[in-house]
Formats: sequence, C-alpha cells, structure tokens
Amino acid sequence: MSLTQKFVRCPLIVFTALWILSAAALQAAEPVSSEADLAEIRTGADAFVKAFNQGNAKSIAKMWTVKGEYIDDTGKQFSGRAEIEAGYAKFFAENPGLKIRLSITSLRMVSDDVAIEEGRAEVEPPPAGQPGFTKYVVVHNKVDGKWLMASVRDSFTPRVSNYSGIAELEWLIGNWVAEEHGFKVESVCSWIGNKSFIERAYTITKHDGTKSSGVQLIGWNQATKTIQSWDFSPDGGHAIGTWFFMGSSWKATVHGVTADGFKTSAVNLLRPLDENAYSWKSVQRSLGDRALPDTDEIVIKRQPVAQ
Repeated sequence: MSLTQKFVRCPLIVFTALWILSAAALQAAEPVSSEADLAEIRTGADAFVKAFNQGNAKSIAKMWTVKGEYIDDTGKQFSGRAEIEAGYAKFFAENPGLKIRLSITSLRMVSDDVAIEEGRAEVEPPPAGQPGFTKYVVVHNKVDGKWLMASVRDSFTPRVSNYSGIAELEWLIGNWVAEEHGFKVESVCSWIGNKSFIERAYTITKHDGTKSSGVQLIGWNQATKTIQSWDFSPDGGHAIGTWFFMGSSWKATVHGVTADGFKTSAVNLLRPLDENAYSWKSVQRSLGDRALPDTDEIVIKRQPVAQ
C-alpha cells in the first residue's frame, strides 16, 4: 500500500466509525415513547374535566407538581398548588355550573419523565365577551411514578362573529319569567351561531293551563348597520323588528303579519331595571287598519339557572 493510499483510506475509516457512534448516540437520545405513560396522561385529562365540571378546585390543584405554574389566557400567573387552588376556587364561585370540554391535538414524550400536551378547551355556557376558544400547552412531569402538570399556559383564540354588533344586549342572556293577568311567559335567552345571534325561546301558559311556544332571533344586520329581530309566534305569524338604544332603554320597531294575513305593527320598549329585571311595554300597536291600545308595563324577572 502506498503512502498516499494509506492517508486516503484512514480518514474514511475514521469517518465511518464516527458516523456509527453518532447514529448510536442520536438513537439513544430519542424520546422514549411509552403507550402506558401516554394513556395515564390522557386519563389525567379526563380526571381534570371531571373535577372542573364538579367545581372541585382542591382536586384540580393536586394535579400540578408542588411548584407547578399556571398562566391563564389573560396572562395572570399562579405559582404553586395553593395559588392554583385559590384561583380555581374563585373562578368556580364566579361561574357556577360551568362545564368544560377538552380536545387533545398533540401528546408526545420528550424524555422518560417529561411529556408535552397541546389542545383546545371550550366551556359551556360560553362566558361573556368575544366568542372563541382556548388553546393550551401542558408540560407534564413524572414525579415518583405519577404524571403531574408542571406548567400550563392558556391562550385565547377568537372566532369570526357578529358579536360586537349585539354585545350591548348580552344582559338578556339567561332565564326570565313574567306573570300578568293570568298569563305566564317563560323565556330562555341563549347565544347561538358563535354569538352572532341571541335566541329567545319562550313558552306562554294561559290561566286554563294550555301552553304555546315561539322563538325570537336577535342579530346584527350588516347591510343596515342595525340590530334586527325575527319573531315567529305560535299561531304561525311572524315579524321583523329594528332595535335602537335610547340612552337607558331599547326601542324595537316591529312590523309583521298574522297567520290570517293581517299586517301588524308595534313599538316595543325594553328598560333594564337592574341586573335581574327589566320592564317591557308595547305601544303604537295596530292590526290591519285598526289601532290597538297600549299594553301595561310588565316587569320581567331573571330566574336562577338550575345547577
């Protein structure tokens, strides 16, 4: 073998040996994927949902490491189990009956005792404000054989919606009841369509016990830049209203038609009294060519939501 051949082949041998060693090192450094560990973390996510839906702040806090941290979607940080428990306890007290749904979009091991979970969370009923959902990232640590959350960070993602157009009517969301002259009207107002519309489903109970029901939708009309309502009454009639805010009350100018084909019109006045009551009155009413008398002012009261 010539001297030249010797110096050509030796580097090749060295390079090959280094490549084999490097590949072995990389293989050893690859995350250990344990189906049992991932299954345990998913079970922990289910336990979190159960505890959240029960409003159990103490159980939730125990799912973190002792020095774990939680950063909510407003940027507020909670450090340690005591702070996390207090934060959730306050949240549950302010939002009774709230339920959560989790969807895990990614779950992977990065070492034998560290895993990262990503997903999205949604609560029902949707909280006040801009509609959207929460993206979250969780760093899990395996401590004494048990998977716990070491760090959780939430971030809010808004949805496309016409919510801003009717946000001023958010106070209507809830259950309402009014009783007058032997009639009882029960209404449930809720968000639909990514908070683009308020649906008011109502039931009328007469003094003889007979019932009928109808529905009203309230939304933003982008063409006219006004709030509009669509009413569908139990007798087959329907009407369209245009809403205006008058400083301390709302006025809805309504035009419709009965099931028999007679045209109707009215101006409905809604005046919030406090967080749990508002008054309603209908004036300037007509049926066909005949003027109708104004109604009495009715006080409609908010009802507690069943837990």
